[in-house]
Amino acid sequence: MNIDAPMTLLGGRSAANFMKNYWQKKPLLIRKAVEAGHSCPLPPARLKKLAKQDDVESRLIWQENGQWNMENGPFSRFPKVAEPNWSLLVQSVDLHDDVTAELMQQFRFIPDARLDDIMISLASLGGGVGPHFDSYDVFLLQGRGQRRWRISQQTDLSLVPDIPCKILQHFAPEEEFVLEPGDMLYLPPHVAHDGISLSDECITVSIGFRAPPLAVLARGLLEVAADQLSARAGLGFGPYSTPALPGPDLSGMFRDKGLAATETPAALPEELISSALAAVQKIDFTERMAARFLGCWLTEPNSLSVFPIAEDMIDIEDVIDRNGSLQLDRRSRMIYRGADVFINGEALETKSNALLRKFADTRRLETRDLKKANAATLTLLQEWLDDGWVIAT
Repeated sequence: MNIDAPMTLLGGRSAANFMKNYWQKKPLLIRKAVEAGHSCPLPPARLKKLAKQDDVESRLIWQENGQWNMENGPFSRFPKVAEPNWSLLVQSVDLHDDVTAELMQQFRFIPDARLDDIMISLASLGGGVGPHFDSYDVFLLQGRGQRRWRISQQTDLSLVPDIPCKILQHFAPEEEFVLEPGDMLYLPPHVAHDGISLSDECITVSIGFRAPPLAVLARGLLEVAADQLSARAGLGFGPYSTPALPGPDLSGMFRDKGLAATETPAALPEELISSALAAVQKIDFTERMAARFLGCWLTEPNSLSVFPIAEDMIDIEDVIDRNGSLQLDRRSRMIYRGADVFINGEALETKSNALLRKFADTRRLETRDLKKANAATLTLLQEWLDDGWVIAT
């Protein structure tokens, strides 16, 4: 992708321009970001079918007598289209539908590590989820029908208590837009917004980006540090090795030679406190440690992801012989840093990973790429093919 080229998706702006001037800074309304005929990846019937499945996360939100109500799927039935004020929200549709997954690929001018999922909402006339805010960046693409959005950059983000939805208590809209199919609204984190359907079977596609809490990042690093202390041996992963990250040797025991007799036996000894602090200070929190945690955590498959296993196993040599190609399954997540490659929660260290880095960036390898791969890489790709992480085309 040429990040300096104008993009219809961004209203004629380049990806570089958008990231510099709008990302996490201010909202942006983009008219005709996507052709109207390609803005709705799923029809209403298909979306409802997904919401009936056990392996799909969905919610139904509606207003009745001025009260907000919410029910979690799967659902056996839905309100009638003519009934006003209800919304069906289906999460992570990109895991279940190829067209939706392809739509998400258009936003890869933002690092994959930040890309979360696509949620699609289906609403009747007047349907919405109330004025609220998100803690992450989101693109709101109008897929079908019309929706009126009111937004505000207010600082008062207090919520209405004791209701099942997170509704702002004091919403004060500052701008208002009506989106037609193909129009898109970008909102940075914490921008208050309220979307109301102006038509029956209104569909909005939400492309969301994950923003992990700092406490989660810190806890993850601590967990990796704990792994260093409990396992210093190497771990095998296919034809490549993933050694445990080097850590301090804390195999010794606490000693308090010269400890004096005490008249206060219940008091915690200062020697234990200082020894504990000295031990933890030997742990070196490195960039490699952070990469190991983030790479594995950010590529961990969604709990509802099920990779398809082909009935007839495909040999990668046959793919090469018929001039075929490999591509990552839509559920697969793959990122890299330096010599470390991470895929679906697994980490591996490669001596020469140019081909795997290309695979992660393009999500596809052609025959000419496969012919350049060494035996170890082909063996690894074969394992991924057998596991359903990669599909042959």
